[in-house]
Amino acid sequence: MTKKFEYLEELILVLTLAIMVALIFAQVVGRYVFSSAPSWTEEMARYIHIFQVWIGASYAVKKRQHIRIEAFIDLFKGTARKFIDTLALLIWFGLAVFLAVFGTQLVLASFQNGQITPAMQIPMWLPFLAIPIGGAGMAFRLIQQVITIWRGDGEEVGV
Repeated sequence: MTKKFEYLEELILVLTLAIMVALIFAQVVGRYVFSSAPSWTEEMARYIHIFQVWIGASYAVKKRQHIRIEAFIDLFKGTARKFIDTLALLIWFGLAVFLAVFGTQLVLASFQNGQITPAMQIPMWLPFLAIPIGGAGMAFRLIQQVITIWRGDGEEVGV
């Protein structure tokens, strides 16, 4: 199941990148060749990029590619390092849950207010949906990392 989820993340990131590049290319061609371009392409590319950032943040947690400062952690080995790594992951987990919960509240508020996007006229809660999805994805991946640390699957594994 985890492999399928990881593959789905990769697939979404690659496909949305291709779509975003095509939209921006169409915008540039329309603007400079035809002197007129639809405004929805720029807006759609922006919202796709927002989703890429949030889904990519979750994927980066899985791949352990987020920036971190290792000078302090490198002073410790064994169980002490596991405790420090776990503490850092739990603090990060709290932030991810915060993003998921308050992002969901933002989505619900936008849904209730009926706010729409300027160019495409789609409900604004759809772009806002990226926040709770990204927060929940990061929280899930952080739990996986804590389990990996304490199982000993990857010694010296951290945030």
